[in-house]
Amino acid sequence: MTRLLRSACLLFAVLALAIACTRVPLHGTPEPPPAMPDPAPLRIATYNVSLYDEDAGGLVRRLELGNAQARQVAAVLQRVRPDIVLLNEFDYDPAGRAADLFQQRYLEQPQPDGGDALHYPYRYLAPVNTGVPSGLDLDNNGSIGGSGRERGNDAWGYGLHPGQYGMLLLSKYPIDAAAARTFQRLKWSAMPGARRPIDPASGRPWHPDATWVQLRLSSKSHWDVPVDTPLGVVHVLASHPTPPTFDGPENRNGLRNHDEIRLWREYLSGDAPWLCDDAGACGGLAADARFVILGDLNNDPTDGAGEHAAIVELLEHPRVLRMATPRSDGAEASARADGGENLKHRGAHAHDTGRFGPKVGNLRLDYVLPSIGFRPLGSGVFWPAPGAPGATIAEASDHHLVWVDLAR
Repeated sequence: MTRLLRSACLLFAVLALAIACTRVPLHGTPEPPPAMPDPAPLRIATYNVSLYDEDAGGLVRRLELGNAQARQVAAVLQRVRPDIVLLNEFDYDPAGRAADLFQQRYLEQPQPDGGDALHYPYRYLAPVNTGVPSGLDLDNNGSIGGSGRERGNDAWGYGLHPGQYGMLLLSKYPIDAAAARTFQRLKWSAMPGARRPIDPASGRPWHPDATWVQLRLSSKSHWDVPVDTPLGVVHVLASHPTPPTFDGPENRNGLRNHDEIRLWREYLSGDAPWLCDDAGACGGLAADARFVILGDLNNDPTDGAGEHAAIVELLEHPRVLRMATPRSDGAEASARADGGENLKHRGAHAHDTGRFGPKVGNLRLDYVLPSIGFRPLGSGVFWPAPGAPGATIAEASDHHLVWVDLAR
């Protein structure tokens, strides 16, 4: 009996173990699906490429003939290979001819010191305010329009022809152009607490009331462009505020730069009924939307001209991800070599994104600012040290490409 009992107990234990190791759905519950691999990181970049011309159609003609600067810009992009990139200071033309040429003859052709051909199947471009005549005396010189800089000063955004210093967004992933929002025509005076320029000599507003109520806030445009990426929909918030210089004691460009940057802070708050886009829809970005702010914002957190509080408050916005600041060896080397104004700068030289000569120094002006909800994997500024691979092509512009790798 003892031997039979032991055998029965052993058989029962084996059966129990077999049942325990068999996944049996209970009450109709399906088995969990196998774990899916995480999507590849998303590399997002901004690059002020300085591909502009003083004449309408000038960039198209240069690209048709073959342009060394455009080849260098393409080589930089082929080396870094961002999935999404905003190009600032790329002249806009309604037919998109300049964009066609740059993509087909430069990006999609291997370049010296670059890499393999780079294809972006999706892009977004739209009109900007630069060079568009306002019909108003915006610089208060007593005349409207004129030639050269006087004509540019009286445009909605400084420029010598419509579309100069435009923007071009390139993407490997689908762009929802129908859902994109633009704020090209938003009035500056619509912003609550707008920093209206004041003439310090008289204490009166710099612009007459009839002019002030017509002024546009964006010197180029502000875009919210949704992109359908493997990490989900990412709202690319693109802009290029005016430089806070080339004005007078009224500081009209410095104040405009401040409020152009402030627009994004207000947009992230969501509750902004005054913030109406060019299609008439009002309000800011949904609270659960993920975004990346891209562009040459023309404002350094500590150095150079400008109202620094504007960019600091954007960097510290609760919806903006805290992450290590992109850096480069080339920026440090350049600051040491130039000396000049760089010796007075308080910011870390490695964080600078552009070189503007010894009287101005190097500055951090270009930004890739992801939203919370992303996980940063790496970042950098394409500014190799002298003699390092890629140093020559990095001289294509006075700005340098900034990139960030993101995961979820």
